Amino acid sequence: MDSQRGADREAARAAESDLVREMGLLVKAAGGVEQRIDAALRARCGIHHTMFEVLIELCRKPGEGLSQRALGAELVLTSGGVTRLIDRMEEVGLVRRRPSPTDRRVTVVTATARGCEVFVQAAAVHAEVVQEYLVKPVASGDYTTLVRALNAISDAVGGDA
Repeated sequence: MDSQRGADREAARAAESDLVREMGLLVKAAGGVEQRIDAALRARCGIHHTMFEVLIELCRKPGEGLSQRALGAELVLTSGGVTRLIDRMEEVGLVRRRPSPTDRRVTVVTATARGCEVFVQAAAVHAEVVQEYLVKPVASGDYTTLVRALNAISDAVGGDA
């Protein structure tokens, strides 16, 4: 019984550690902003946040397109998940699939004109939400520091931002 109480106290101390708490704050803040972005995109643009992420990738390089595999890797989706997502986006006219001009085995996904229009609208909605819930609550000097810190974290974990 004493060993259980000792283990419980040690676990409670670990759960209350600064690093656990601080990481929890980062995850909670990011998740909250993402939920607000998703809700605004659904309500005002008829797409969800993951669709917006696909359109970001496709609109960065107009006309070039990306393979479903590349999109899945960028968005950390399984091949089945990205296929279902692209199916839904194609059904509503946001993207189109076409054979790769360089590899018959690959299908390339590109944004349609409608997809680009929806993306421009969604980017404005996204910017409003980010301004409201990420930029506005932080003092301007602190915001610059925050962005620098997020870039350093992203670099440390090998992310592309």
